[in-house]
Amino acid sequence: MVERAFAEAIATQGIVPGTGAYARAMVHVHRSRGRPKIDVFHGIFPDNEAQAQAANLTFERAYAGAIERSGLIPVPGTVEALDKIQAAGIQLALITGFSRATLGRVLSALDWSDKLDLALSPEDAGRGRPYPDMILTAVLRLGIDDVRHVAVAGDAESDMLAARRAGASAAIGLLTGAHSKQRLLSGGATHILDTFADLPALLLTP
Repeated sequence: MVERAFAEAIATQGIVPGTGAYARAMVHVHRSRGRPKIDVFHGIFPDNEAQAQAANLTFERAYAGAIERSGLIPVPGTVEALDKIQAAGIQLALITGFSRATLGRVLSALDWSDKLDLALSPEDAGRGRPYPDMILTAVLRLGIDDVRHVAVAGDAESDMLAARRAGASAAIGLLTGAHSKQRLLSGGATHILDTFADLPALLLTP
């Protein structure tokens, strides 16, 4: 859904499938997964702020429309994993490259209001991944005493970079997203898991 929304967004700015420009743009989208969406468009349209903003607006509308048409289904085992982590007394923060508006739509579609202690977009922290801002904002808002008590799980290289830059004790790469095991390791992953469902076993093992 995300890549389709990106494709629709850049098409409105004249970059259409079947062209070299489209292929280059989608490679950039793939490499930039996890980063704020507006930052991705700045990379595609580096010299044209109006185009980047227009494409970002189209992305927001396209993704919202996709949610309305198809809904969202969590990766199998995710909800159960969240429940196990929450039951163990571990605080849960969701950080995303989506805007605050899109994040709100995602949370509403998933009905996860009772499963998270905090949900942050780049707008809430100043900068998105690969910068550490969202992780550090979560540390402050949740009253964490030591950033070394933080574990970050994500499926993009930028998640791993942000985790290491923030000083988190664990940067856990998940193989359910766009980036390969090698990309996650190159970003600084300390652990690799097949899916989020495997996370409780890692976190709750003495």
